[in-house]
Amino acid sequence: MGRSRHVGWVAAGLVLGAGACYCIYKLMRGQRQGDRGLRLHPSRSAEDLTDGSYDDILNVDQLQKLLYLLESTDDPIIIERALVTLGNNAAFSANQVIIRELGGIPIIGSKINNPNHSIKEKALNALNNLSVNVENQVKIKVQVLKLLVNLSENPAMAEGLLGAQVDSSFLSLYDGHVAKEILLRVLTLFQNINNCCKKEGCSAMQPTFPKGSLFFLLYGEECAQKMRALVDHHDADVKEKVTVLPKF
Repeated sequence: MGRSRHVGWVAAGLVLGAGACYCIYKLMRGQRQGDRGLRLHPSRSAEDLTDGSYDDILNVDQLQKLLYLLESTDDPIIIERALVTLGNNAAFSANQVIIRELGGIPIIGSKINNPNHSIKEKALNALNNLSVNVENQVKIKVQVLKLLVNLSENPAMAEGLLGAQVDSSFLSLYDGHVAKEILLRVLTLFQNINNCCKKEGCSAMQPTFPKGSLFFLLYGEECAQKMRALVDHHDADVKEKVTVLPKF
């Protein structure tokens, strides 16, 4: 499609990662099997916990140390290892709660801004595992959407974003009952993409976008119906966002 593989990888990975975080029915089931029988070990240094040889469930103290390490280090190797360890532990229901209560979701979410592809991938995996917990989902939506909105402001990213395969349940984010913070962000995402499309002439490239892509979701009839419904939304900020989309 004329863009670099880098653009396509980032766009597809983030949109699919976002979709996995938003859609409850798509969340991994059965990941918590094997919770029983795991041993809790005494505290070790945070870096020791990332060396790849420590695969038991971590306790609160260890998770706190690991999150502090992730937040404070600039070493990409340690960051990646810490994310792998947190991602593995986030597959267990108890730790999904603990990591949220320790303030770990925004710490992990900040790593999806990292230019290192492998770190981005490990951060998305950890967020996906954390999103099995319903209370974690809003915080994780918000984290991924922040980056998606930033990317959508760049015309060079528009084609990659629109061509990414996205589950149709992504459109549930445009329902009127969705939290205002999330609704405003997804509307801003649509607005930015729409503005980029006008500049880049995306409509002329429609045949290049596959079925099931973000393009077909955003410019399809189901999304149009949701936008028309949002015109009567009770919140003035939401209504204003919808009215600036010329299609509606």
